[in-house]
This record gives sequence, structure tokens and C-alpha cells, in this order.
Amino acid sequence: WLYSVSGCTLFITGASRGIGKAIALKAARDGANIVIAAKTAEPHPKLPGTIYTAAQEVEAAGGKALPCVVDIRDEQQIGDAVQKAVDAFGGIDILVNNASAISLTGTLETHMKKVDLMLGINLRGTYLTSKLVIPHLLKSRNPHILNLSPPLNLNPVWFKNHTAYTMAKYGMSMCVLGMAEEFRGQIAVNALWPRTAIQTAAMDMLGGEGVSKQCRKADIIADAAYAILSRPKDYTGHFLVDEEFLREQGVKDFDQYAVQPGHPLLPDFFLDETPESLVEKMEQHGATPAFKPPSSSSATPTSGGPVETTFDAIKGVINEDVVKSTQGIYQFDLSGEHTGVWFLDLKTGSGSVGQGEPPTKADVVMKMDSSDFSKMFSGKLKPTMAFMSGKLKIKGDMTLAIKLEKLMNRMNKAKL
Repeated sequence: WLYSVSGCTLFITGASRGIGKAIALKAARDGANIVIAAKTAEPHPKLPGTIYTAAQEVEAAGGKALPCVVDIRDEQQIGDAVQKAVDAFGGIDILVNNASAISLTGTLETHMKKVDLMLGINLRGTYLTSKLVIPHLLKSRNPHILNLSPPLNLNPVWFKNHTAYTMAKYGMSMCVLGMAEEFRGQIAVNALWPRTAIQTAAMDMLGGEGVSKQCRKADIIADAAYAILSRPKDYTGHFLVDEEFLREQGVKDFDQYAVQPGHPLLPDFFLDETPESLVEKMEQHGATPAFKPPSSSSATPTSGGPVETTFDAIKGVINEDVVKSTQGIYQFDLSGEHTGVWFLDLKTGSGSVGQGEPPTKADVVMKMDSSDFSKMFSGKLKPTMAFMSGKLKIKGDMTLAIKLEKLMNRMNKAKL
């Protein structure tokens, strides 16, 4: 037995853009009421969409919209939005905890401000919003809570590069684990997570140029969410992955969700029990994994070799034009088989490279394994993807790190 969300009221956090908005529009096409609970009331300089533009899209799709300025770390703001929803629509039937903060950084590189932000939004915000909405859900005919969070996979590979983010995201999943049992028979509580990276404005900003072709559209999450929310309230306590769940619903054509059909897809975090085999499979298909287990090589660290060859190649493509368009000094602290410190000056004259620290202070310091460094400059690994996965640690100007991709593209075109 399936339920329609027509006439139901959905309270969606972070619904001004991306996955939250996609879920809102899917339900709106069925005539649902959507409470858009998000922070963005004024346009963001880098991310499109506000609660008001999202509300216009919801209305245009056939639903009713209530835009509410909500920072889900603020109990008063959530409480006010919940009351407005009840006053406007008579109740709340569905809560989608979508709002999330991310910083894929190691323990020493993660400022406590970022830790507090991730725990405050992902874990505490999800718990708090659920707590304030549940009394209204208990009055609904078919109430649901859906958290956009991963299955609880305790493989250490998902913790070591970004412990704070993993703790915060798993906090959302633990809300599902506990509340599903606490409200069994009264409210359906489930989690949904994507099999692959999803194209959003935030992903484009994090992943850099070209990342979108390795992603799926947010429509796949919206379709999966809609199918979950159409289930009766005894369908609870599940940690669902979009692709697997939709296959169970009879969906066979997944090319419809691809940004670039046929292109290898970037897997999302937290899903695979054997990351090594996934990395191997992806590299065979020419894709760039979003993570990679550490090498077990115990070779004695040396300098030179392929790293020196790479810097010789870099020297061959830098010139005054490259320097003028970049204006940055880079320092590379390399570990692994070819340990050493190197620099790349794209700020002075016609540019220069060399071993050791740069003559003047570096604008960007990049720490990574020497094998990943070689892959970066051969086009097999994008700096932004390496950074997101924790393989690349960056101190300094992130925009300069992104500019480095232009030099790599130039090298690859020259087939060096």
C-alpha cells in the first residue's frame, strides 16, 4: 500500500538549493505543501538560490510554499518555523533533515569553529528539529522522518581523513537508529544516501571544473525520497542507498540520472566495505576515486625520480603568461617513496621550479604522497578531488590551489 504526498506538509531543512530543493519540487508536483527551512534569505555570492526563489519554484511546480529563515542551530528559529507551518497548513506530516555542513579535513587541520559548525548543524540540528517536529508528526496519518545520512559503516577508512565530519554525519544516522525504534509503529524514520556524488552548486564549488560529469543529478535522490515517503509508517529503521532502493522499485534506466551518460561515476563516501577493490575497479575505468587507502609500501624514502621528471615537465610549460594569470608561489611537501620538499614559483618573472623551500614565503603549502603528486600533474587526479578525499592537505589560498589545475591541463595538452 502506497500513500500520495498530495496535500501533505513537508518540513525540509536546507531546501533553498541542491538535494533539499529537488525533494521539495518532486513533492510539489504532486500537490504537497513545502516548508522551506533554510538560512539563505539573501543571494549567496557563490551559491545560487534563496528560500524565496525556491518557494517560487515550488509554487510553479504545483505545490504550496512557506519560506522560513531558519538556522537549525537556533531552537527559537526552528520553533517559530514549526509554528508557522502548523498555522499555515494545519500540521506537519513529513520531516526531511537535509541541512548539512562539510569539511573534509584531518584532526590537526580542522579548526574548532568548523567542528562546532558540523556538529551543530548535522548532529544537533537534526536531533533538535526532529524533537520539535515529532509532536506534530504524531498527529499525522502517515508520518515520516527522512535523514540524508549514510549507513553506519565502521571501517576506519571513513574516519581517518575527516574524523569530525564523519562523527557529525554519523550523528544524523544515529538519530535514525534510535528514533526509528523509539517511535516504531507511530512514525517511519529512515536514512537515504547516494551511491554516487550528486551534482549540486556546492559540489561544483568543492570539486572544481569537470567534476559534474562524474556525478548524477539530484533527481535520483528526489525520486528515491518520494518512494520512501510514499510507504506506510511501518516502513522504518532502514538505511537506504538511492540506486539500490530504486532498483527494488523497478527502476532500470539509471542513465536518465547521469549528468554525462556513460561516464564513470565518482562514488560517495561511507558505502564500501572493501575500499581497495573499489579503487582498483574505478581506476580501470578511468575514473578518479574520492578516496584511496594508504599504500602499504615500505620503500626507503628518496627524492628525485618521477617527481624530478614531473618538475622538468612543469618547467617546460611555464612562462610569463602563466605567471601573470596565476600569481602564486607553491610549496610541495611530499611523503612516501619520493620524499622531499619542492617549490613552484608562478609569481615572479617567467616562473621557476626547484628543490627545497621557495626563496620567499609560499602562498600555498601542499602536503601529499609523492605518487599522488605525479598523478595530479599527469591528469589522473584533480587537486580539488584529492583535497576533498583527504589525500591532499592544503594551507594557504584555496583559489590558488584551484588555479593549479589550469597548469595541469596545459601540461596534458602538451603531452608532457
